[in-house]
Amino acid sequence: MTQNYNQFGRVSVSNDVYSSLAGAAAINCFGVRGMAMRSVSDGLVHLLKREVMSKGVHVSFNEDRSLNIEIHIIVKTGVNIPVICSSIISEVSYKVRLDTGVEIRTVDVYVDSIMPD
Repeated sequence: MTQNYNQFGRVSVSNDVYSSLAGAAAINCFGVRGMAMRSVSDGLVHLLKREVMSKGVHVSFNEDRSLNIEIHIIVKTGVNIPVICSSIISEVSYKVRLDTGVEIRTVDVYVDSIMPD
């Protein structure tokens, strides 16, 4: 959670907000089938529903108050994975910085599975 202070008081932003913003930005990129989460019990990768897509995102804060974002995705078959990942990195960095004003240090994209449409 980040906290910003100004003359009017304090604004606190939850980690869930950063995760939701990053997940929404990633899911809107071409070629992304959905967010992924690996099950602890069976080790399989599961496609997440839109309501819980932030579970495929992990956010951590650095000492300088910048963010590291880790995104787990499932892509569509037949797409260029490096191009998709580059697009996701750019889009997530831009959207999270635009909406929160927080600097993004890294966006790491993990392609956990490939699925047909």
